[in-house]
Amino acid sequence: MIIGLDVGGTHTDAVLIGAEGVVREIKVSTDTDRLFETLMATLEQLTENLDKSTIKRLVLSTTLATNMVVQQQLPPVAVLVSAGPGIDPEYFRVGDHYHVVDGALDHSGREIASLDERQITAIGEDLQQEGVLYAAVISKFSVRNPAHEKRIAELLAPYVDHVFMGHTLSGILSFPRRIATAYLNGAVCPVHSKFFEAVQQSLKAHGLDVPIRILKPDGGNMNVSASLYYPAQTILSGPSASVMGAIATAPKDKTCLVLDIGGTTTDMAVILNGAPIIASQGIEIGSYKTLIRALLTKSIGIGGDSVVRAQDGKITIGPDRQGVAMVYGGRTITPTDALCALGLIEGVDRLKGVETLMALSEELNRPVPEIAEMIFTTACQNILSAAQDMVDQINSRPVYTVHEMFEGMTVTPDHIQVLGGPAKQFAEKLATLFDGTVSTVPHWHVANAIGCALSRTTCEVTVYVDTARNIITAQGEELDKAVSRDMGLKEVRQIAFDLVRQKAIQRGAIPEYLQMEVIEESQFNMIRGYSSSGKNIRVRAQVKPGLISGYDPETGKLSRDDF
Repeated sequence: MIIGLDVGGTHTDAVLIGAEGVVREIKVSTDTDRLFETLMATLEQLTENLDKSTIKRLVLSTTLATNMVVQQQLPPVAVLVSAGPGIDPEYFRVGDHYHVVDGALDHSGREIASLDERQITAIGEDLQQEGVLYAAVISKFSVRNPAHEKRIAELLAPYVDHVFMGHTLSGILSFPRRIATAYLNGAVCPVHSKFFEAVQQSLKAHGLDVPIRILKPDGGNMNVSASLYYPAQTILSGPSASVMGAIATAPKDKTCLVLDIGGTTTDMAVILNGAPIIASQGIEIGSYKTLIRALLTKSIGIGGDSVVRAQDGKITIGPDRQGVAMVYGGRTITPTDALCALGLIEGVDRLKGVETLMALSEELNRPVPEIAEMIFTTACQNILSAAQDMVDQINSRPVYTVHEMFEGMTVTPDHIQVLGGPAKQFAEKLATLFDGTVSTVPHWHVANAIGCALSRTTCEVTVYVDTARNIITAQGEELDKAVSRDMGLKEVRQIAFDLVRQKAIQRGAIPEYLQMEVIEESQFNMIRGYSSSGKNIRVRAQVKPGLISGYDPETGKLSRDDF
């Protein structure tokens, strides 16, 4: 059996999946200041009276890192940038401890300006005095030659707890995005380390000795120990859990809009031909544009607990949340109160919902049933409007799914899948407003936790070859060997596959079930004078994100547990 665990800012959802399908599902309140207690309570309920030896692994996702970034509650991180000629790196400044240092490489990785080691040591001493514990080091062309980043990291090591190097995080030549990516890895490292420790302790306390995986924003997972080197990979793992929970039942002949309606936000994504669309350049979160590979998702401030207001005779909803609905003891009107007034919430007296809307009814001079219907309709219309904006953005450029690229395709959703607490009620209303079909995802209350449990272990590598200089490099893979001038694309592709296989197994994948593919490759001659001096070859390969091979989407059951 597998445990799927989604730790959200409001609730923690958990499921236990076995040969029978979903065996258990629970939801508990999340206390972000007492993560250990939250996880203990969750696992206690989930494994009560259970033979724990039948549990083979735990896969989890969390919004904790995402919330830190969105709420701008990031700890200090030192950023050391080595750029050389070109755009002033001050344009890419992030954080309050940003340093542009001497030293530069050219586009092929040749050193054109050496490092000033005394300058770097002096910065390290200042950081130690200021109590800055994490640092990010980015050299402009480090994906061609990581020597400068490695040396800067060595010089900083005595003064900080951890140094993140840009070349280990992405092999893509996008200097500004690599700076933001390295910075965010340092910024979310403390909360992720705390989360990892709480998970380890709670599992040990329950006598569970199982592999622990964490969901990445691309819908794949990696083991938690590996995630300590890539902590920013937990950013947006929550929305990707929702998408993975919907994929299993997404109609293969339709373009599906996925809506996860929570208490604070609605997260949305698009599934095309059974595969989710990705943000091809990387995550954009807050003011940060990164190289973190992710499913293309969008979050808006509309949920069951969003604040409802009257403005100029109209209803507005969100984007803020000020606690629970009034029918549950809150102080502000919410869509949940409207649902209760319409008799759409079981276990709560409808009259209680009616009472919460009386003041708004008097203010707008309309009967309570009409007010309740206005709130519900407005919420659904706003969600559909935001979804259309996301679709328009998708259609403004080539469409990429986790499996392939579609040039010139126009995405037009014709089916909606809804999950989250109020999924059933919203699905029925959306069906009256949407020109297509609408369905709820099975186990919609905890479908995100199911998505965690069923995700496949994934990774990617980028291999770069310069035959003129007889070099081959791969970001973060410690690849260091000479190559011949006649090395070709086919050979580089095989090297990329070998590295992906090795990396995936290190992250917890089962060798027999790897599905690898090339997602980007190029080859061109380099000309010096009037003749070719060699070839520049680049191959980017990955293990395909998707559902584990032991899962049958038609029955919802697991046929094996060695994944």
